[in-house]
Amino acid sequence: MAGRPKPLEGITVLDLTRLLPGGLCTQHLADMGAEVIKVEDTGAGDYARTLGALKTEMSPFYHSTNRNKKSVTLDLSKEEGVKLFLKMAESVDIVIEGFRPGVVDRLGVGFEAVKAVNKGIVYCSLSGYGQTGPWRLKAGHDLNYLSISGIADQVGNRGEAPPLNNFQVADLAGGTLSAAMGILAAVIDKLRTGEGRYVDISMTDCAFAHTIAPMAALSTFGKTPERGADMLTGGLPCYSIYETKDGRYMGVGSLEKKFWEMTCEAIGRPDLKPKHFVAGQEAIDVKAEVAEVFKSKTQDEWVEAFKDCDSCVTPILNLEEAMYQEQLVARDMIITVEDPADGPLRQTAFPVKFSDDDTVLKNPAPRQGEQTDEILSGLGLSDADIAALRESKVIL
Repeated sequence: MAGRPKPLEGITVLDLTRLLPGGLCTQHLADMGAEVIKVEDTGAGDYARTLGALKTEMSPFYHSTNRNKKSVTLDLSKEEGVKLFLKMAESVDIVIEGFRPGVVDRLGVGFEAVKAVNKGIVYCSLSGYGQTGPWRLKAGHDLNYLSISGIADQVGNRGEAPPLNNFQVADLAGGTLSAAMGILAAVIDKLRTGEGRYVDISMTDCAFAHTIAPMAALSTFGKTPERGADMLTGGLPCYSIYETKDGRYMGVGSLEKKFWEMTCEAIGRPDLKPKHFVAGQEAIDVKAEVAEVFKSKTQDEWVEAFKDCDSCVTPILNLEEAMYQEQLVARDMIITVEDPADGPLRQTAFPVKFSDDDTVLKNPAPRQGEQTDEILSGLGLSDADIAALRESKVIL
């Protein structure tokens, strides 16, 4: 039996973004049923296509952030390209762009221009530092947003430099998810009022807004804890990472007293039960004792030891192992998308599970301009019109 329509079925998005934060945001919208049309330039287009492409026609990075979308090419530096964009914008619900502030206005496709032809438009600008402020025009990447928002300083081990990581917290939590939240809130408001809104997303703002633990420490003690010394970054023996005999690791998240006591029993150190929340040198000493215990067995042996001990202790897996971890498998979190040129591609699935939804959209990421003719025909352009646009290089 077919499921209900997806939650965003009937919603259309024009996507002017490239690379990760905006691309994954609009893929989430597409996975929820929205029609997402990538509007790409006639040059490189979304250069995520070639980012790290070694074995396939298009990069796995691009495939993983652009499934279930369509692509149209438009040269927005040409008057005819701008006219076509605004014609498309007349009947869509959402526009999202990721240029530096002011670029879309100079091109003639900014919020005011689109609002003039569609008063109900939800228009989202996604940028590193936002549309206002002294840093609005600066370049940046995830590392920079984490650096100036105080987050990078809090991550890592005591006495060591902040580490780099390939989970882009500011790009994804600050950009992708915050943009999706803001867009959907504005769509709900539009359904009530008929009026659109402009949504200004700063990845730095949105990352900074989630610095809950260090902000709480600042309010309590007047300063943030030293890197690696906070209760969630290694300051407590009951919430830390321990190496095993075979050079693997176990994550011990036994924050609650009952869990810590269960963990102490499981590792054969019931005498450590009173050392639940300890600080300073005592915490360092207890961590060293626990570390010595964990080094006495392999990761597999510890997994077996904790199999029936539900105290928030888990093996630290690599991604290859995580793909086959029973909980993620049971939740259908890996899907295979068939691409006509690149073949079967394994990807992470959309993580939000809706009731009465048994349909799965798994169309591969589009080639640059793959649906240009289809989309322009839908605007009423004839084959001759489209051929003329191609001849004048307004489209590819």
